[in-house]
Amino acid sequence: MPNDFQLQQNSSTSNGSTENKAGVNVVVSFIPCVIFLYINCVMLYTLRSKPVFRETSRYLLLYNLLLAETLQMALAQMMFLIAVGMVLMTRLVCLLVFIPTIITTVISPFNLALMSLDTYVAVCFPLRHASIVTVPTTYGAIAVVWAISLANMLVKVIMLKFLDARPFGQFMSMLCTETNIFQLKIFSEFESGFVCAQFVSVGLIIIISYVGVMVAAKTASIDKVSANKASKTVLLHMIQMGLSLSSTLVNTILTGLHGKVDVITFRHLRFSLFVCLINLPRCLSCLIYGLRDKMIRPILIRHLRLGIHFKIYNFHTHDVNR
Repeated sequence: MPNDFQLQQNSSTSNGSTENKAGVNVVVSFIPCVIFLYINCVMLYTLRSKPVFRETSRYLLLYNLLLAETLQMALAQMMFLIAVGMVLMTRLVCLLVFIPTIITTVISPFNLALMSLDTYVAVCFPLRHASIVTVPTTYGAIAVVWAISLANMLVKVIMLKFLDARPFGQFMSMLCTETNIFQLKIFSEFESGFVCAQFVSVGLIIIISYVGVMVAAKTASIDKVSANKASKTVLLHMIQMGLSLSSTLVNTILTGLHGKVDVITFRHLRFSLFVCLINLPRCLSCLIYGLRDKMIRPILIRHLRLGIHFKIYNFHTHDVNR
């Protein structure tokens, strides 16, 4: 039988190995997140750099989508670091951390529905598009989306205040997660109902828009090249909606696996779900829309390469001066 020293040595080795793997996971998740946050921020700056982007409905909707997803990505990375660091906090602080996460998570699917409707009107009603989809109506639609998100968050906070007897100043014995802060069964039922209603409504809007664009593409009076491009765009909206809504399954999956697998496996699964279902969908908008749009692509690439050109210029100037 191993003696106490050997047991302690094996335990410390195991703990050290676990800490090293956790550190690798943090680095692997942190570096891509920083890169995509930088690209998204450059994209946001690009969409505010010219009047045409600030005065066109589809670019306003794209800016709103990117803003929500950039905030989601930053908040998700922060929560992942808190979970890896095993940081405990009071219920009030945990709730305050999750409020912007709850708000921004709801925005993305509804914003994709608005973008699909904009594409549908542009293809099927090209002569009336300018009068139907204006900058004021676009801002109004964006305000409605934010209002729905805020209402969803307020309902949860009110339910937490009056249905959960635990004081907000109490330190949580578990990590700050949405499942741990909203523990009562009524919260999971409310969340399931809201997500189902959101999925059905947004899915119907995108499907109807896609069918309408496809039907329009077959008519002789519509530019088939533009209609085919629009149908692919709406299809991308549908795929991205599925990826966005898949992030809502992370807590359900982790809750189901908790206690059924060992700690190391659970941490690996949590890391994999974080990268694939939370970070990855938030990184696609810039790549899908920024690089496909002929007006955005050259400006975005120029802004992304500006720092590199600046460094090369300084390097050559330094050599010449020498």
